[in-house]
Amino acid sequence: MARIKRAVNAHKKRRKIFKLAKGYWGAKSKQYRAASEQVRRSLRYAYTGRKLRKRDFRRLWIVRINAATRANGMSYSTFINGLKKANVNVNRKMLADMAINDAAGFAALVEVAKNA
Repeated sequence: MARIKRAVNAHKKRRKIFKLAKGYWGAKSKQYRAASEQVRRSLRYAYTGRKLRKRDFRRLWIVRINAATRANGMSYSTFINGLKKANVNVNRKMLADMAINDAAGFAALVEVAKNA
């Protein structure tokens, strides 16, 4: 059986890891073992972070909507409940944007929720 030399493949593999580890502090960007451990960890954190970002934004939108509804004399939960009863399907992202940029439109939605 022929002997397999894997120098080219090993270099490609290491180059890929070092490219991902560029900018890391100390040995984590210089030594292959430390770099590969850190890259693996970083990719895991990045995956988790993409999930957490969605939660964080939803929390932010809810806080903004709550502040705007309280300014209009209503609480967040009764506002959302009123919108559901009035069959108004507007997501929280749009509601939060309206609360900041279109106060009159948001006040109209608050009235719709109050009447429902």
